[in-house]
Amino acid sequence: MNGELLQGDIRDLVRQTIDAENKAGNKIKICVGTDSQQRADCIGFATVIVFLREKKGGFMYIKSAKYFQTMGLRERMIYEVSKSVEVAYQLCDILDELGVDLEVHADINTDPGFKSNSALKEAMGYIMGMGFVFKAKPDAFASSSCADKVV
Repeated sequence: MNGELLQGDIRDLVRQTIDAENKAGNKIKICVGTDSQQRADCIGFATVIVFLREKKGGFMYIKSAKYFQTMGLRERMIYEVSKSVEVAYQLCDILDELGVDLEVHADINTDPGFKSNSALKEAMGYIMGMGFVFKAKPDAFASSSCADKVV
């Protein structure tokens, strides 16, 4: 949690982190989200696992990737959601075992006036169909604030 690169399996790291937070007396909730930015023929993606400490702030783990291709906005939004669902799916059994709440955040606007809204129904169906709690803008801080700052 000091900016150094994490080594090892993300499932083990998350379990160790939750155990440490529980020992410190913190109740944890986890939010997973992804954001992307297109620059010419390169798309940068950042997926975050946000650990929220009840009434005590939080911290996050970040995974970044770059792809040298182009995608339409709707395709990119759904790809963001798939990256978040992939991480959430890896963690869901551990979180269920430890009694930790999980939300998947999508950087998609609920206002039809925004272009990203074209992917809202599909993203919501995908996330909820996988059994996860779904949040979109303005409530999707993991993707629209946390991941947005590091992509």
